[in-house]
Amino acid sequence: MKLATFNVNGVNGRLSVLLRWLEAARPDVVCLQELKAPQDRFPEAALRKAGYGAIWLGQSRWNGVAILARGADPIETRRGLPGDAADEQSRYIEAAVGGVLVGCLYMPNGNPAPGPKFDYKLRWFDRLTKHAAELLAADVPAVLIGDFNVMPTDLDVYKPERWVDDALFRPEVRKAFAGLVAQGWTDAVRELHPGERVYTFWDYFRNAWGRDAGLRIDHALLSPQLAGRLKSAGVDREVRGWEKASDHAPVWIELAAAETIADKARKRSVPTGRT
Repeated sequence: MKLATFNVNGVNGRLSVLLRWLEAARPDVVCLQELKAPQDRFPEAALRKAGYGAIWLGQSRWNGVAILARGADPIETRRGLPGDAADEQSRYIEAAVGGVLVGCLYMPNGNPAPGPKFDYKLRWFDRLTKHAAELLAADVPAVLIGDFNVMPTDLDVYKPERWVDDALFRPEVRKAFAGLVAQGWTDAVRELHPGERVYTFWDYFRNAWGRDAGLRIDHALLSPQLAGRLKSAGVDREVRGWEKASDHAPVWIELAAAETIADKARKRSVPTGRT
């Protein structure tokens, strides 16, 4: 199973990029962020023609999240992050796809920090952490995947000293991310690339893409039931260089097939050759 996350930075304006990448990469599940489209303007027909069923939570001008499934319709389990009924920002959607519970998220940016936007980010992070704990307690195969707007360590930013006061890198945010992972989640990309500089975002300004002045802010966190199935993970960097590209590149992970009860029974019945 191949799962991916892609902050498209406008699903309609960059639909050609999204469709081109879907055809080339053929992920089984895709989480999209920053749709920048109201609910009735999501390009469901075009995506279905490309072979993907979808659920989405749109919002005019900004935000918006969606989950796509190749050859299937995601089974929606949650619309919006719990913990604040008054929060109207479209930043979280959740669905069951292929035996995996997929939480697609778009963390608030939080800038300028300090300030009201940063305070909202920390509250949102706290709500996510509480919900993540509930998912772990449910003992189900789950992934939290999307644009976290967090660079967890110095390795995840091209020049850490330039970002010390930014809401994506402030100590409070990195501490919150570390606390989330410490619940029992596995940072898939970092698990398989522990010492590498892996970037997922390059700003449009100051020739960031040309200089490879990137950030790693798009993540996939795996529950213990999925961590053992992790086969590979990476970033489709070349997509960032396409015409009309988003400032993010798609991030993907591959999971081995789940071991069935029948598989386990067969293993137990195979002779070991010992007496």
